[in-house]
Amino acid sequence: MASEQLQQLIIQAQAYQQQAQMVAAQKEALNMQLIETGKATEELSKPAKDDVYRVVGPILVRAKREDARRDIESRKELIILRMSTLEKTESKLKAKLDELKGKLSKAGE
Repeated sequence: MASEQLQQLIIQAQAYQQQAQMVAAQKEALNMQLIETGKATEELSKPAKDDVYRVVGPILVRAKREDARRDIESRKELIILRMSTLEKTESKLKAKLDELKGKLSKAGE
């Protein structure tokens, strides 16, 4: 394999590695959000008659418990969907990286 082609493979592998790291960071951020929504759902499950407050931009706004619970559940579903998409992307990137590593190891022989 020509040196130029080898260089191209290395550059591609580095790009895929960076993309995989970005996806992993995004998944971690979503996982933290998922934990937060779980805690919020748990708090809303506790018996209470009062309204709750939620953050809307830079202010707190009063909301009914049931509305807040629906909003949190909706957010949780969206987070799970986004995580699923990121997992698929991560899987594809890993496959491409493995393929490139195979080509690079054959080139090094």
